[in-house]
Amino acid sequence: AVFLASSVVPAAEGYVKVKKDNNNNYVIQMQISNLAGVERLQPPRQTYVVWMVTNQGITKNIGRVASSNKLNVSFETVSSFKPNQIFITAEDNESAQYPLGQVVLSTEKFWSNL
Repeated sequence: AVFLASSVVPAAEGYVKVKKDNNNNYVIQMQISNLAGVERLQPPRQTYVVWMVTNQGITKNIGRVASSNKLNVSFETVSSFKPNQIFITAEDNESAQYPLGQVVLSTEKFWSNL
């Protein structure tokens, strides 16, 4: 799934790939290019947090995108939960339990049978 165009980080583009592994877990891989440094946002934040909405409607923090001056970032994690949507917020706390910051990138909901 591709990330939708963003008014917060308009130059950013990327995609998410989800596949099942041999243990029936979901491997979530993400690539983003031209992602502005989180400190350059208004207001500035500390980190980008990646969130997954499960097929049961639960929103889970699945990790953070390393914030650096590199414009191209990648991210990979494994989850036992089936993802229905992936989005990224700018947060001050990488271990946030709920998304409090602004959404910078989001996919549409996944409709395919994973």
